[in-house]
Amino acid sequence: MTLMDVLVDFARTGRIGPLRCGMPLADAEDLLGPGRPHPAILMKGPDIDGYPYSWDGLRLVVTQRRVSGLWVNLSPGSTAKLPRLVLPESGTYAATIQREELITALDIAGCLHEVNSVLTFGRQSSILTQPADVCAVFSLPGRDDHVLHRDRHYLDVMHKHTA
Repeated sequence: MTLMDVLVDFARTGRIGPLRCGMPLADAEDLLGPGRPHPAILMKGPDIDGYPYSWDGLRLVVTQRRVSGLWVNLSPGSTAKLPRLVLPESGTYAATIQREELITALDIAGCLHEVNSVLTFGRQSSILTQPADVCAVFSLPGRDDHVLHRDRHYLDVMHKHTA
């Protein structure tokens, strides 16, 4: 399994391996181990809503102790890390994925997608997948991003959240 496989599966299903929106945080931590809570959770306690728990490049947003959002964060031009539950064959991988590469992989997999006009403006673009309603956000590289093509959009984040 590659990073692209994980991203395409997430785009198609709205799940990251066994992780899904609506599952109890306790179940996610049983699978992943304890996450690193956002500082607001540390200050105000575990019942504060809307803040993430992190496992390297994976973030789970929590509302009423249930997973309300799944996020895969990437930094173009660098390496990123996902938990072995999500990407079993490699802990660290190249985090540089061009927009065209992801769109081609989605097309090959038969995953429908459309432009997300709400998050497409300026130096960024976005798509929403159907029927899973996963959002992918791309941007032009920043000054410190070490990428080959400075004029192309690269994947920054893929996420899904419940209403």
